[in-house]
Amino acid sequence: MAKKKPQKQAAQPKAEKEAVTLADQLGGDVLAKLKQAKQSLAQEAQQQEEERQAKLAFERKQREKNMSFEELLNTYGDKGSKY
Repeated sequence: MAKKKPQKQAAQPKAEKEAVTLADQLGGDVLAKLKQAKQSLAQEAQQQEEERQAKLAFERKQREKNMSFEELLNTYGDKGSKY
């Protein structure tokens, strides 16, 4: 019986050179619109995060404002200065 020789797979350098990216397929105008949309979404997310932080700070101040002296003393204790 004859031994089988392993077949060599041909390298495909042509496929790598001909690979087309999505940016190449899209027109410059469409790509610019997508970048603008991404930037506006990032700004909107940042604005929402800032609003959430401000709301949390306001609620924290309101809770502290409505605390009784006993609750404040239990919360902060002797953390304050003497004077």
